[in-house]
Amino acid sequence: MKAMILAAGYGTRLQPLTNSKPKALIDIKGVPLLELVIQKLKKEGISDIIINVHHFAHQVVNFLKENKNFGINIQISDESEQLLDTGGGILKAKWFFENGPAFLVYNVDILSAINLGEFMKYHSDNKPLATLAVQERTTTRQLLFDQENRLCEWRNVQTGERKISREGVGELKPLAFSGIHILDNKIFELMDENGAFSIMQTYLRLAKEHDIIGFNHSSTSWFEFGRFEHVKEFNEREELGFL
Repeated sequence: MKAMILAAGYGTRLQPLTNSKPKALIDIKGVPLLELVIQKLKKEGISDIIINVHHFAHQVVNFLKENKNFGINIQISDESEQLLDTGGGILKAKWFFENGPAFLVYNVDILSAINLGEFMKYHSDNKPLATLAVQERTTTRQLLFDQENRLCEWRNVQTGERKISREGVGELKPLAFSGIHILDNKIFELMDENGAFSIMQTYLRLAKEHDIIGFNHSSTSWFEFGRFEHVKEFNEREELGFL
């Protein structure tokens, strides 16, 4: 399975760490986030990766060259001229995945002990349009799944905003998206969005007629480094052994 690492964001909430480097190269226990994610994907047997870049793009390119692409095939999707958000970034990288099987997408600011082998098997066994890694944890933006594990709704618990895709079977269960997902290649045929757009926008639209399902990995650790405080707290307390 091929993979994409989403690494193009500004990392504004990580300032001052991102004033002189991209989010992807922020050190976690002395190791750049991007390296940690690449090594996790390699450990799971993934040897073809595309990485999108925008903020301090040249630093990411140079980092990969210095490390000889960590011994695998790594390509760059250059968004220097326009930051395309998650959906637009995936669509721009379509050429890398065309005519292939399903592929994995992984946010660069996420570290988790999720078993990617089990995740990929779950997707393969169920054959949905997309499988989203989710957890039972507190979040302001919930994804609601029915008893058949299909995505039915998005909800902002702070504002009360709701986006309903379909009527679910039984009671809906709120879960938090982990920033890790698997997409069937045919999703490109169904995308009618363009420019910069969120992949969640696409999922919610397509969930009306296609199966977008959840893979619950609540039993495994998960960390997001979206804010400066997250990095500071992790570097002071946590170890990397869980990876």
